[in-house]
Amino acid sequence: MHFTRPRDLVVAAVLGLVLIYVVFQFAYGNLPQLPLLAGVTFAVLAVIEVILAYSIRSRIRAGRVVGAIGIARSVALAKASSLAGAFMTGAWLAAFAYVFPRRDELVAAVSDSRSAVAGVVCSALLVAAALWLEHCCRTPSETDRGGTRGTTG
Repeated sequence: MHFTRPRDLVVAAVLGLVLIYVVFQFAYGNLPQLPLLAGVTFAVLAVIEVILAYSIRSRIRAGRVVGAIGIARSVALAKASSLAGAFMTGAWLAAFAYVFPRRDELVAAVSDSRSAVAGVVCSALLVAAALWLEHCCRTPSETDRGGTRGTTG
């Protein structure tokens, strides 16, 4: 498995942006109001992933046993979270781009603008936390472990 590339995140964000903007173009009048705390789920996931990242990082640095399956699962979680977060960041940006200019015409657009901002922030936090988790799951080099290369005991 390869670590997440910036290109993958950009593609996911652009895909979310385009798809949701098209949905808003055709169906905004039929959609319910966007809940203000809709994006908070991603912020909760971000906090959990940051805690997991620090736990894994401290265990690796201390030389405690870290199961390879657990690390692989953490990397898979981080990769999925970063892609989902990037997609939803694009989606929330699309929602904001659609409703913000219409806030003077539509009453619902004012609260939907606030919801979109909260969603963008929470989704971006998830991307950052997932990338941090992925970084913490990397195999440390010899110098990171406290050893020196080329010396014998």
